[in-house]
Amino acid sequence: MVFYLTALIQGLCLAAMGLGIFITMKIFRIPDITTDGSYTLGAAVTAVLLTQGWPLPLVAGITIAAGALAGIMTGLVHTRLKIDALLAGILVMTGLYSVNLSILGRSNIPLIDIETIFSGLAVFGTQIYNELWVSLLFLLVLSGLLAYTLRTDFGIAMRATGNSESMTRAMGINNDRMKVTGLAIANALTALSGFLVAQYQNFTDINMGIGIVLVGLGSVLIGDALISWLGIRHIWLQLGFVMAGCILFQMVLAVALSLGVNPNMLKLVTSVCVLAIVGLPRLVRRKKL
Repeated sequence: MVFYLTALIQGLCLAAMGLGIFITMKIFRIPDITTDGSYTLGAAVTAVLLTQGWPLPLVAGITIAAGALAGIMTGLVHTRLKIDALLAGILVMTGLYSVNLSILGRSNIPLIDIETIFSGLAVFGTQIYNELWVSLLFLLVLSGLLAYTLRTDFGIAMRATGNSESMTRAMGINNDRMKVTGLAIANALTALSGFLVAQYQNFTDINMGIGIVLVGLGSVLIGDALISWLGIRHIWLQLGFVMAGCILFQMVLAVALSLGVNPNMLKLVTSVCVLAIVGLPRLVRRKKL
């Protein structure tokens, strides 16, 4: 039971990153690889500031600002220098590796015996229950704010930019500014995932973000498959299914490990499961046609 609760908490901590990737991939149609760097950036900033005794609210604010700055850099490289969005993300991600290493000062920082958001908001006697309810509360507040933002005039303009740039340009919307803002929000959310995961696992490592974008993409694809399968149109529900996709992705890993799958084959099993979840609904629809 504890094993699956751990996977659930891990999925909740990574769900903020899933929401960020949802913004870039599903709203703006931009494959943003900055995620690998901004995730580690959030964890690195969190670890350094917490070990220096900074208060948690201020640490969270600086983490958000750092992630947003990484997204702004990718957006400016893409919009100002007219470089392909994928390449822009790769360039910024590569640069962030050195930035993160400079922030950490070494390859990893332990967070043992340091007050974290999980201990600061503890209400239960058991640690894992505190981790569960804090990560759930954090995510509910975050997703609520994001859903509200996407329903405002600004959020609608942002969503319209992803659907049709020519239409929004004709309406007087600055598409480049919208893209930069969207990338800033997305990478701020990704940095918040690093903020949570660093405190949950009690350490930050320079390599913890390598390949994390694939976890996020897989989670978003699962959520998108469920959205398409059920015909969900309401933005609140769409964000909910994206978060459910993050949790389901971690549960797939947990089930595979509990069944005794060789860790060397874990990535293959995960890929097959995600492919089945994403591909089966499309095959069913194709047969109906």
